Amino acid sequence: MVDSESSVAHDTPAWADRAAARSRSVQRSRIRSIEQAQTIVAAARRLLETEGSGFTTQQLSKEAGIALQTFYRHFASKDQLLLAVFEDFLIEASARLAEAARDIPDPVSRLRFYISSTLRSLDGTHRAAPRFITAEHWRLYQLFPTEMAGANQSFADLIEQELRTATQQQLLHSADPAADAWLATKLVMSVYHHYAFAPTPADTGEIGERLWSFCLAAFGGHLPER
Repeated sequence: MVDSESSVAHDTPAWADRAAARSRSVQRSRIRSIEQAQTIVAAARRLLETEGSGFTTQQLSKEAGIALQTFYRHFASKDQLLLAVFEDFLIEASARLAEAARDIPDPVSRLRFYISSTLRSLDGTHRAAPRFITAEHWRLYQLFPTEMAGANQSFADLIEQELRTATQQQLLHSADPAADAWLATKLVMSVYHHYAFAPTPADTGEIGERLWSFCLAAFGGHLPER
C-alpha cells in the first residue's frame, strides 16, 4: 500500500510546494494546504476560459469556494497565482507529451513527435490556455525569472534527453545537446506564441512538420527521401 502523504509529495509541482510553505497551516497539515492551493489553481484555470487573465481575486474566491483570506494564505498576490497556473500548464503539457511518446521506438521519432505536436493545442475554439501562456509569458518572466525558467525547462529537458540519445546512437549529430535543445525550445515557443493570436491555418500539422524539418536539419539529420 502506498503511503498517501509520500504519494502527494512525489507528485507535487514546485508551485504547490511554494504555496504550502507560505501558508501558516503547513505545520497542521501540509497535504490539506497543497490540496487547497491546487483547488485555487484549478479555479483560476476555469476562470481563464471565461474571463481571461483579467479575473479578480473576488471572482476567484467565489469560483474556488474559499474565503479571500484563504487565497492570500497560499498566494501573496494574483501574479503569484498566475505563475502557478503557468507552471501547471507547461509541466502538465510536457508530462502528457512524455506519456504519449512512451511507445515510440526510437529517439528521432520521439523528437519529431515532441516538436511537431506543440501546435495541436491551437486547433479548435478553446484557445484560452495558449493565449494566456503567450500574453503572460514575458511579463511573468520579468517578475519571476527563476521559476519561469524552470517551468520552460520541462520541455527543453524532453528535447535534450532524446537528442543526447540520438547522438550517442549516431542517428543525429549534436556537439552540445543541452544548448541545441534550449535553442529548439525557443524556436518552438516563438512559433507557438505567434499562432496563439494570429489566424491559424486549417492544418497546424503541416506547420508542425515544417518546424520539425528545420530542427532536424539543425540537429544534423536528414529527411527520408521520397
